[in-house]
Amino acid sequence: MFEYDTARLHEIAARGLEMARRLGATDASVDISESSGLSVNVRKGSVETIEQTRDKGVGITVYVGKRRGHASTSDFADLALSETVAAAFEIARYTGEDDCAGLPDADQLATDLPELDLFHPWQISVEEAVDLACRMEGAAFATSPLIRNSEGASVSVTHGHFVAANSLGFAGGYPYSRHSIGCSPIAQRGQSMQRDDWYSSSLMPARLADPVKVGRYAAERALSRLGARQVDTCKVPVLFEAPLACGLLGSFVQAVSGGSLYRRSSFLLDSLGKDVFAPHIDLVEDAHLPAEMGSSPFDSEGVRTGRRTVVSAGRLHGYFLSTYSARKLGMKTTGNAGGSHNLTLSSRLTRQLDDLPAMLERLGTGLFVTDLMGQGVNGVTGDYSRGASGFWVENGVIAYPVEEITIAGNLADMFKGIVAIGGDVIQRGGKRTGSILIDRMAVAGA
Repeated sequence: MFEYDTARLHEIAARGLEMARRLGATDASVDISESSGLSVNVRKGSVETIEQTRDKGVGITVYVGKRRGHASTSDFADLALSETVAAAFEIARYTGEDDCAGLPDADQLATDLPELDLFHPWQISVEEAVDLACRMEGAAFATSPLIRNSEGASVSVTHGHFVAANSLGFAGGYPYSRHSIGCSPIAQRGQSMQRDDWYSSSLMPARLADPVKVGRYAAERALSRLGARQVDTCKVPVLFEAPLACGLLGSFVQAVSGGSLYRRSSFLLDSLGKDVFAPHIDLVEDAHLPAEMGSSPFDSEGVRTGRRTVVSAGRLHGYFLSTYSARKLGMKTTGNAGGSHNLTLSSRLTRQLDDLPAMLERLGTGLFVTDLMGQGVNGVTGDYSRGASGFWVENGVIAYPVEEITIAGNLADMFKGIVAIGGDVIQRGGKRTGSILIDRMAVAGA
């Protein structure tokens, strides 16, 4: 599966650090990785693409005092490695000084590396992947004669491993896997045509959803949108389907991440210790959950990770900071170089029976959003305006599908206006939440 074993990656990383030291670098770090993958796409029962990939690379970061240089190569040979280190060193020599540049403090580096069970290879052949995709798409077509077309079905398999090391003595790495299946059918009735999709992803093949169920559910979603129409402009409660709620969580993470904060380009500036969500909302980050895609024993700088409460009872207790952004803010890194790890958004009011029908009942009369379009999120002001489609709900029951509408609000108000989070929890990457009900948003339609 891999051309190089872990011991060999460690040897190459150590050699790169030694080369940097000999050139006169104050400090250095090396990231070395190798991956392989398979991606299959079929459409209307025929193979459209088969891609098999194999990648490898070394990234060298060199510090000369407070100057930083970086270079990379895909060649693991000694000569290429030496040239890459020299290139990074030359860049560092002529780069302006930055007081915040440098490796993490030694006492912040990970020393005990827990085994998190992140590697589950999927030994699937091209023929088996094609058959799986065809069965998934076939299930979509079999759902109804109104499924007239398809944008295809896909199977994706990724295996990789890496080693990160630096001149402070840190060296760590692990193998990982990423797998997914998905389907995008198109429904048509008369002149009305609608598409939708569904997918399942996991690092464990056994955790992927049944491909037949994925195809059928994707088809049911497309069929449910037929006959969609606009609604009159109004201000009503809005329920975000769980996958879209993960996107809202992503907007929050961006707003309280170091880059946005030290550039002062966030609507949540200076919000630490302040109420940023409704008082029943909690947000927990846990990087050490076994066999989860968002888990890691250390961040991309080698800083130790763990479990922490980011939001408790609506109040913000922590940012998402790398070493550099933390220094810019006069703070300590939170182990989030490279991003967040396994975020779970929850409500203290959620009951076990708060499934989607229960959330629609709590919505009453308003909008249930299942798809969003455009990039209308202003991270500086928090203004939120996006094209949307979904369903109009009356008295807790879906009345009809809607499309060609725009929903608008401000993220600061939306976060504080969360009425409920459903028990219909879904995980998308490293984010986990149920559907989110916002008390009031503007809906622009006909």
